[in-house]
Amino acid sequence: MALSAGEVLELSPDEASAKAAKGLVIPGKWPRLEYDEQAIWGECQGSGSKPYQVQADKSGPAFRCSCPSRKFPCKHGLALLLLLAQNPTSFSAATAPAWVADWLASRQQRAEKQEAKIVEKRNAAPDPQTTARREEARHQRMTGGLEELERWLNDRLRQGLAQLPGQAAIWDELARRMIDAQLPGLASSLHRIGAQVGRNEAWPGHVLGGLGQLRVLIDAFRRLDSLPPAIQQDIRSALGISIDRDSVLADGERLRDDWQIIGQAFDEEGNLWLRRVWLLGRLSRRMALLLDFAHGVRRFEQNYITASSLHGELAFFPSNQPLRALNTGAPQLLPNSAPPTGQLAAALDVLAGGIAANPWQSPHPMLIDDGVPYFSPQGWSLHCAEQRHLPLKLRHEDGWQLLAASGGAPLTVFGEWDGELLHPLAAWQGKLVWREELESA
Repeated sequence: MALSAGEVLELSPDEASAKAAKGLVIPGKWPRLEYDEQAIWGECQGSGSKPYQVQADKSGPAFRCSCPSRKFPCKHGLALLLLLAQNPTSFSAATAPAWVADWLASRQQRAEKQEAKIVEKRNAAPDPQTTARREEARHQRMTGGLEELERWLNDRLRQGLAQLPGQAAIWDELARRMIDAQLPGLASSLHRIGAQVGRNEAWPGHVLGGLGQLRVLIDAFRRLDSLPPAIQQDIRSALGISIDRDSVLADGERLRDDWQIIGQAFDEEGNLWLRRVWLLGRLSRRMALLLDFAHGVRRFEQNYITASSLHGELAFFPSNQPLRALNTGAPQLLPNSAPPTGQLAAALDVLAGGIAANPWQSPHPMLIDDGVPYFSPQGWSLHCAEQRHLPLKLRHEDGWQLLAASGGAPLTVFGEWDGELLHPLAAWQGKLVWREELESA
């Protein structure tokens, strides 16, 4: 692992952590700085009498620190890597102390346990009668929930949409009933559709389109057994029926490649953080999505650096258009590669094919290499070749930063298309010049 200072700061959870880490890049604050082939570690003197024990696994990078911070990585972990990038002679070769060796061993044990679970999953023979009874019970609950949703949709169409702006609570109530029916995917869809009500003058069309998708999903579920297996899995995923990660690792399509990280997005839903990491295969040109969750705080075990590349194998979730994937092992960090490329016409073709293959996938990845940011009274947009304009979903300050980074010249932009707007996540001009800044958490 050889990260530049800029790449280290890409790992920061927010600007405050990055600023605090820079203030700790002083060898005098670190009475101990050491390394071996697998890790680096140090002791950082804080306000207490006992220094904080800070360590990083080179293969991740993964971090651990004895400080009480809830941010990950904390300022001490970032400062340790900044010191390595800016002042590597401050580190001495040494044998890992027990507190480092134990941590590395625990990481190795977790990896071995995961591999053992995959093997066990492949060899296990579940009791067919127990499985059948469990699936039948859930099927009955789901059928009841879908019938209730269908009645509600029919009522909406008879009564019209004009009354919805005054009935915000109905979305939450119906979503709770879908949760009870073991249909969490529908609950999320209802929250998303309900949030459109009254948002702008075009909201009735957006809401009607969302309700129409729910109706298509109900009809598809009733025909589930007659559909190809890949489409069946997409319908189950849209309803919120998750597939076991161990099953994906055991049976999913596998692809080894050099994967460039072209964007990261974070969403907060109540007490749950969701992270989407988008990858592009150098040889395969395949897009892949790593989806992770964290409870309480935005703290994920694996950290990723936008614009960096990893060599590794992915296992894809079954789908009519496989996109979501899992790492099958610890990926190897590679030197930065050339910026990604993608023309608007090709991006629109890929988008159309993706929607046709799996209409319930959202958001969709889009990569465009000839866009210039533009601001008008209607908001931000991306002006592309052939006078095409893409409306953007951008915080106001992010828009001006993106425009400044472009210098008025075309950018390669990667973002997420939600059916109406493109949410930019990163932009290149020969090198990475902009990425969406995360708000403090």
